[in-house]
Amino acid sequence: MNIPQNLSYTKEHEWVQLDDGVATVGVTAFAAESLGDVVFVQLPAVGDTVTAGEVCGEIESTKSVSELFSPVSGEVTEVNKSVVDAPETVNADPYEAGWLFRVRTATVPDLLDAAAYAELIQEA
Repeated sequence: MNIPQNLSYTKEHEWVQLDDGVATVGVTAFAAESLGDVVFVQLPAVGDTVTAGEVCGEIESTKSVSELFSPVSGEVTEVNKSVVDAPETVNADPYEAGWLFRVRTATVPDLLDAAAYAELIQEA
């Protein structure tokens, strides 16, 4: 399974890439595969404040509806409208085209590195 080394991860299967105070957030390939075919994505709106560890949206698949947790706290600066319009992008390319939203944040909580995340999903 693809687990990019340059990202950080949560136990809820979100990934984070921090760049100059802005965190890009998405779900991992493991989450996308576990969900099955994604058919609907509800994301926070630009300008919303999200809190690390709290629900900020949902992802619906042919199997179930799953809550989306924000891995960081801050203000949403951008949402990936192409994922809203074509939710299957989450399955096809979760780490690039399938990113979900961006948050301006001052702090990032302790997250898992790629090795720790690989160990987590191996236990699942």
